Amino acid sequence: MKVCTDSCLFGAWIADKLEQNQIDAVNLLDIGAGTGLLSLMIAQKKKITIDALEIDEDSFDQTNLNFMASPWQEQLKVFHEDVKNWNNPIKYELIISNPPFYENDLKAAQQNKNVAKHNDGLTFEELIRSVKVNLATNGKFAVLLPYQRVAFFKQLASGEGLFLEEELLLKQTPKHNWFRGILLFGQSAASPVVNQLTIKNIEGHYTKEFNELLKAYYLD
Repeated sequence: MKVCTDSCLFGAWIADKLEQNQIDAVNLLDIGAGTGLLSLMIAQKKKITIDALEIDEDSFDQTNLNFMASPWQEQLKVFHEDVKNWNNPIKYELIISNPPFYENDLKAAQQNKNVAKHNDGLTFEELIRSVKVNLATNGKFAVLLPYQRVAFFKQLASGEGLFLEEELLLKQTPKHNWFRGILLFGQSAASPVVNQLTIKNIEGHYTKEFNELLKAYYLD
């Protein structure tokens, strides 16, 4: 599984908010950990207990290897589990998810059907319900989505008592349209803050905002 720029931005954005105490949490659940990228990025910046769930066996094995090889292994645990079956008495103060999706899955004739799913095994509704089951009373939930699914997801989330607090819209360059949305939800009605980030400037260089978020993860 390749490491995507938008996933790195998501991990860095969450880690920065934890480091700056803009999100107050001592434990975290990573739903659909993939290779563990997000959990590792967060553990690098914040001493927080992280449980990661991954249903795919190969990805679970890779995440486990990555966690054990990291300097933060004491903070990290990965479980070969479907979140729909996750039965942990612990409630999490922060839940994150970067659900898998296909870039070209939104065919006009099936838009309502396709937009409701991020893969065959977990619909948006099931993801949101799983978040509600595992979220602490004052907990937060953050998710990375294709831009064309953002409005639909916000509508579903608000219907389940998850209210948007902050939204970060991403575009590749000033000439491109929005392609991703990072959403942060709480459990009380709020006036959401909307910010924007462009990855590269018109000359093709990474922007200052991008570099500021990612600089802690660059190799010297």
